[in-house]
Amino acid sequence: MPYKMVNPWVLHKRTFVQHFNEKCDFMSVQFLTEEQRTNYGCYIAEPTSAELTRYFHLDDDDHKNISAKRGDHNQLGFALQLTTVRYLGSFLNIISQAPVSVLKCLSRQLCLSNAKKCLMEYNDQRQRLRHINEISLMYGYSEISNPLVGFRLARWLYTQCWTGTERPILLFERATTWLLANKVLLPGASILERFISKLKHRVEQRLWKQLIQSIGQEQQLKLETLMSVPEGSSRSWFDQMRAGPTNISGPSLVRALERLGLIRNYGVTLPHSTSIPSNRIATLSQFASRAKVTAIKRLPLRRRLATLAAFMKTLEATAQDDALDILDKLLNELFSDAAKSDQKTRLRSLRDLDAAATTLANVCTLLLDTELPDTNLRTLIFKQFPREKLAKTLEETYSLVRPTDNVFYGELKARFRRVRIFLPKLLEHIHFSASPAGKTTVAALEYIQKNYHQHQFDNTAPLEVVNKAWRRYVMPDPDEQTIDQQAYIFCVLDQLRTALKRRDVFVSESWRYADPRKGLLSGKEWEAARPMICRTLGLPLDPKPLLDELACELDQTYRSVSARLPDNEAVRFEGPLGKEELILSPLDKVDEPESLVALRRLVVERMPQVDLPEILLEIAARTGFTESFTHISENSARAEELTTSLCAVLLSEACNTGMEPLARSDVPALRYDRLTWVNQNYLRDETLVAANV
Repeated sequence: MPYKMVNPWVLHKRTFVQHFNEKCDFMSVQFLTEEQRTNYGCYIAEPTSAELTRYFHLDDDDHKNISAKRGDHNQLGFALQLTTVRYLGSFLNIISQAPVSVLKCLSRQLCLSNAKKCLMEYNDQRQRLRHINEISLMYGYSEISNPLVGFRLARWLYTQCWTGTERPILLFERATTWLLANKVLLPGASILERFISKLKHRVEQRLWKQLIQSIGQEQQLKLETLMSVPEGSSRSWFDQMRAGPTNISGPSLVRALERLGLIRNYGVTLPHSTSIPSNRIATLSQFASRAKVTAIKRLPLRRRLATLAAFMKTLEATAQDDALDILDKLLNELFSDAAKSDQKTRLRSLRDLDAAATTLANVCTLLLDTELPDTNLRTLIFKQFPREKLAKTLEETYSLVRPTDNVFYGELKARFRRVRIFLPKLLEHIHFSASPAGKTTVAALEYIQKNYHQHQFDNTAPLEVVNKAWRRYVMPDPDEQTIDQQAYIFCVLDQLRTALKRRDVFVSESWRYADPRKGLLSGKEWEAARPMICRTLGLPLDPKPLLDELACELDQTYRSVSARLPDNEAVRFEGPLGKEELILSPLDKVDEPESLVALRRLVVERMPQVDLPEILLEIAARTGFTESFTHISENSARAEELTTSLCAVLLSEACNTGMEPLARSDVPALRYDRLTWVNQNYLRDETLVAANV
């Protein structure tokens, strides 16, 4: 806690809440509306049928406690107070405000004929104050003034405020839910409202203090100067730095990278502590990104510095993402334009390609003619197609055809000026990191950064990044081991845009391009959680034997399938070269043998005709699995013939028929309200798991 904690067990006259209020010496903020304040802890409307079944159904213990009261009016009043505190979390001060549906529900269960008369008699007595004390004692209800309760509520709310950014009204609703779940009587609305406001203020104070504790005087002055307007400009430094790029171009990317460098020069560092949730820092940053400079200036010093520090820290990630977004769109546009330009060029050259292909086809026709003598074949070909014309046709064909993995380098090379505008700044300001799959790309980027000023790259450049499609352009003459600089740069940029999408290459201080493994446990945290996780998954602590076994199994399976593939007529590959698809023939239907049909018929004839409810009740009697189903709030709450009701509800859930077909008004255990009450209070994930163990 951010304040000096006092042990709640040694607080005698002062409760924990009183102690907390004394430590918070500021004017609380009221956030509840008049309507919310009026409806707090009261019946707003008639409870629904589901709520009547869940909260106003009386079990065997309730009937036992109610029957000990003298007179119908005391029994009805006790039942009304008991069910009201279950539903609202507070007792009913004005008895006449009880809804009609609640009175009818309780009267039906208590077999009362005149509920209004009983209610009037009960309202005139002071017996209800004694009933309130008895209910609190019997059913374990406590007040928020209890030191232990106040401590638990403060700790729970403090965690909610520290790890989340919910509005006070949402915290108020969650606190009310917590009080109901823990059987704590609702305090006054103003008490809980003031408590939440003060606690939230304490959390904010602690957050601001931790954010600025590592910022020195020099950095504080830099942050304060962000609010000033530079000479000759109409906007402050703060407005200029939070204004992102607006278009996609090389100069725009350069400006985005310069903005990133300017942000880094401020050198704002936040305390490296996992105790500060990232969403709290992001919330402060979002406020700064939307608020006006004048509004930020009016903030108190500590809050203003914390807001600016959080904004500058997150602004680096935002600016880096903006630059990478422009880079991704720019590269996609660059390669897309090159592909479109190549397609247009190819369409314009189709006529020349058809002519050259026709000439070469005629030559091949002569070559394939078996009637022509081999000795005179060359003479006949050159007679119809002169050598010079045939050589020119062959040269045109080579220039017009495109490889299947064409990368449009000719069109890309004409656009290298666009790359030259932003590439030096990109490599200077963006520091790429990589997973094992992207290390070759990052190594190539580092080489380009060091040798970009040279006109030619040497053979020390990382060539692992060059794939087959780019090799013919990057190394036009493999014997000389020369590298085309522009082709190598385009090849690396092509691999970079693919690696960024796959997150094989990432950057630190980023929202969208961060390391995907960042959230994984590592080091001491992983070693501490490793035994529990491995035990839960049923895996050994040492992964090597299991991985070796899986690798061996995979290798053997692959070799076995590969060996049988040529002889398997049901498997084939179809499609153009390089784009083949695996085709599996459907299996033929196998007819059931006569012996199986006869066996099935004999089994059906010998099976006794037993209804499903009888089977389920017999299993419940033999195993006692229904004892695992406990009440959601009253663990000891049982009802007569509860096993029958549980089996009926389970059967309706399994058959997906609903409870209406099973409901019987003449059987108490199968009444619709009883079945609904059991379904809402006894069937939960944990009870179903416990019953199946």
